[in-house]
Amino acid sequence: MTNTVVIGSQWGDEGKAKITDILAGDSDFIIRYQGGCNAGHTVVANDITYKFHLVPSGILYDKKICMIGAGTVIYPDAFKAEIDELKSQGVNLSGLKIHPLASITMPYHIEIDGYQENTAKKGKIGTTKKGIGPTYTDKSARIGLKIQDLYNLETLSEKLDIILPIKNKMLAKVYGLEEYSKECVIELCKKYAEIFAPYVCFDWQKLLEEHKNNKILFEGAQGVMLDIDWGTYPFVTSSNPIGGGAAVGSGFGPKMIDEVIGVAKAYVTRVGEGPFVTELKDELGSKIQQIGHEFGVTTGRARRCGWFDAVTMKYAVQVGGVTKVALTKLDVFDSFDEIKVCTAYKNIKTGEITEYYPTDVFTHKDYEPVYETMQGWKQDITGIKDYNNLPENTKKYIARLEELIGAPVSIVSVGPDRLQTIFR
Repeated sequence: MTNTVVIGSQWGDEGKAKITDILAGDSDFIIRYQGGCNAGHTVVANDITYKFHLVPSGILYDKKICMIGAGTVIYPDAFKAEIDELKSQGVNLSGLKIHPLASITMPYHIEIDGYQENTAKKGKIGTTKKGIGPTYTDKSARIGLKIQDLYNLETLSEKLDIILPIKNKMLAKVYGLEEYSKECVIELCKKYAEIFAPYVCFDWQKLLEEHKNNKILFEGAQGVMLDIDWGTYPFVTSSNPIGGGAAVGSGFGPKMIDEVIGVAKAYVTRVGEGPFVTELKDELGSKIQQIGHEFGVTTGRARRCGWFDAVTMKYAVQVGGVTKVALTKLDVFDSFDEIKVCTAYKNIKTGEITEYYPTDVFTHKDYEPVYETMQGWKQDITGIKDYNNLPENTKKYIARLEELIGAPVSIVSVGPDRLQTIFR
């Protein structure tokens, strides 16, 4: 038995859903442990494209238990839209479970998120405006609502008597937004209770006990470089996508984790604000963007693109607990004559060269990438099934990345479909 965590090793959007979907086929229990509907995962199976935001990617397999864990935050309307779409595609949701300790994103969280992003003159984060940060803020401040609160009106009423005076004062005085009456929130919560009712797992302790000796797959959202503690703070998400976050948000302890697979693109992308040392703002960046279809699943925003950054990836391997790497979108380089890899950063003020990631992101403007140029393979690799059949230059590229980041590449993705995956 091998219990595996799948995490993003860059700034999200690395292709985690495809890797999770494939590994789920050999797992019994799949649990999404953090994040909310700000995540967008795409899986192509049997020529059908499925888009996920909260539901674990493993749901495409029958007879699998897929849980949205306690470390997540759930906006009920977004959840309903997602399950309605999956149902329309014929997906069987009988194995879907929601942890009653997951937090609820309320409409006022979305309003606050939107206000902060729309009015920020400096320090704009570039969030998806889905209310994720404000929901986690209230969770940490102990004034949030959990899924289980929806099913006890007496408890809900008591909590709202504490929460609403605080939130309404903030909404009115700080943001100039409309206040919420207790009656309005209770009616919303009744509607939410109906949405979640078929999926809430109140006997989750029994469920986890039953699966402790089975094969567990932990699914992360976003990526290491967006981690609230280890990412490019403050241009980060509000949870812990790192491998260690799986033990916090799932209900299974750290001894249950055997392996952490870090998913990384053969290049790097980023959505939103924040530093990006290897970003290409020229025709090459646009070429990668177009070939790789680099547009967000959740927002549709174009992703910023750049060469593979071994400095941040080595850092992600270290703090993310990565034991193996899944390298995706390698086929995007099929037409490239040359491919560059960032092996170090050079401080343009001092001339100092470092192979270690500078954690003060506000100094990143002082760094430029030190590149190593490798020859492209000028060959379509999308139909290759065996690693040994890859072009020599492709294998050289992978070997060099392994050397730089200090972790083996065990999975290579050469296209979006399940079958376009090579295992080593």
